[in-house]
Parts: sequence; C-alpha cells; structure tokens
Amino acid sequence: MRSLDRLPKAHLHLHLEGAMRPATLAELAGERGERPPNCDSFTSFEDFNALHGAAARLVREGPRRNLLRLVREVVQDAAADGAVWIEPHMNPLTYQDDPDAALDLLDEVIDEGRRTGAQLGVGFGILVFARRNADPSKAVETARLAARRAGNGVVSFGLAGDETRQTTESFAESFAIARDAGLIPAPHAGELAGPASVRAALDVLGARRIAHGVRAIEDTALLHRLATDGIVLDVCPTSNVALGVVPSLSAHPLPLLLQAGVRCTLNADDPLLFGPGLLQEYETARTALALTDLQLAAMAATSLEASGAPRTSVKDAVTRINRWLATPDPATTSPTQSGLSATAP
Repeated sequence: MRSLDRLPKAHLHLHLEGAMRPATLAELAGERGERPPNCDSFTSFEDFNALHGAAARLVREGPRRNLLRLVREVVQDAAADGAVWIEPHMNPLTYQDDPDAALDLLDEVIDEGRRTGAQLGVGFGILVFARRNADPSKAVETARLAARRAGNGVVSFGLAGDETRQTTESFAESFAIARDAGLIPAPHAGELAGPASVRAALDVLGARRIAHGVRAIEDTALLHRLATDGIVLDVCPTSNVALGVVPSLSAHPLPLLLQAGVRCTLNADDPLLFGPGLLQEYETARTALALTDLQLAAMAATSLEASGAPRTSVKDAVTRINRWLATPDPATTSPTQSGLSATAP
C-alpha cells in the first residue's frame, strides 16, 4: 500500500491544548508537583471537557515558554504525519483577559508556529474560536481580536463547546465580524446536536466549513445542500466514537457522506485525549472504513483547498497528491488512473 505519511495533507480540526503530547503533559504537571490528569478516563462529554480543561490549565497557568513549546511540538507532529499545513484552534482570551495582551500572545503563537513550520515545510495558520459556554458578548470580543490578525496569521473563526448550551443565533454578530474580516467561518455543529445545528451553522453563521457535522447524515435534504454548496465537514472519526456520537468505527457515516458527494476532511480533534494523530486517522479510514487511496487523496486535497493556506501552496500540494496517486501501489503494481485538480473551497 502507498505510504500515507507521504500524502500531503492539512490538519484543520485540531484543538491546540488537546494536541499536547502525553509526555509533555506529564512533565508540565511534574513541574507543578501535580499528577497529570488521566486523559482516557472520560465517560461523557462533561468528563471530557473537565479533563481537557485540566490539561489546558497546565499550559495556560504556566510560563509562556510552555505554550510556545506546545506550538512547536504540534507543528513537529504535523510534519511527521505528512501535513503541509496546520490550522490549530485556540482562544487567546483564555490566556489573557485584556484584548491587547491576548493579541500579543497570539502574535507569539503565530511567530513560533511559522518559525517551526518554515524549518519543517509546514504552513501555519490559526483558527480562533469562541466558546459556547461563555456569554455571547465574549464571542464578539473574540471575533474582533481575530479580525485584527486576519490575513496575518489568523485564517478562520470557529465556535466550540456543547451545541446545546447556547442558541446559534446568539453568535450571529461574532461570525458577521469574522466574515467581514475575510476569515473562514468554521463552527462546530452536528456533533452533540443533530441536523438542525448544521442548518443553523449554515443559515445563521454562514459556515463554509463545519467541525464534525456528521449528524447531517440523518437528513437527506441537508446532505444534498452540503454537497451542492460545497460545504466542507472536518470529520474526526475516533473522536466521534469516543464521545458516543457514533457507536463504532465500522458504523461511522464518513463513507456515506462521501458517497452523497459531501466534501470531507480527516482530523484528530484532541489526540491527547482520543489517542490517534492525523496519520493514524488516515490509516483508520483506510482499514476500518475501507476507503480507497483515491478517496483518501481527495480528502487530503479538500483539506488543503478548504484551508487558509496560500493558494500557490495549495496548488503545489495538490500536484504532489497527484504524484502520490500516480505512484504504483505495491499491492496492485499499478497507479490510480484518476487524478485530482485543485478547486476553490
């Protein structure tokens, strides 16, 4: 089989603190004289959030070097998985309440990500996200902060947390600010809530990418809309199983979403808590979901086309994806016949 670590790809649905290496988590906890949280002990979304928060606290309450180390390691791990672009999710206002101080922190993260990425051939942009469990006015503040670096390190704007906590309409203003600044609107939806949350993300927030979105499979008309409008779902199979969104990997709707013509990308979400990284998710899609190399390559191309990466970089990466497909598969000794072409997101 073709080596999936050689397939150029982007990582679009990855929470920065949730991508911490377990060894780094243990080290940071040890520096504070604490035991690291047991990150695989959650049994509900609430448990998951609590563990994620405990891990994130070790970074947020520590010296700035801990955050910059995390950024470096996340980019290094992306490079090892064959990613050529990474778009980690973060909210600078969870580190600094003052917007100007949060902007300075964001600049440091962008600089560190770009510097490490330049050494490893990985492009770097940030998805700044608002939190559903916070007052919507905080989302407006977050969007204004993100807009100050639109086109200069911040490329997209998201919304994370339990979809049942606040109405989507509460965040319309923040997403209008983000869209006006040219940021890609990429909220979470269709994970803990059903197809209605996906529709609201489209109608109210103007989403072009949706983190998860897999419960759209429950609504045939919605599937048709997603496919027709070219909306991209940033799918995380292992996360969906771990949080009970789907009962098993074999039951995951990703193959059916692709069959319906919905554009999807593969992602790891929070590898610290869920286990697999980006490369392992591609391997799982090949083995557990029986996706072909052509399907995997198409998702890799979609991940780049739907990203905030420079268009010249996207075109180059898609060319490399076609070369990967043209390489004879050792299992069949023949290349894949159909190539891919770069398209607008």
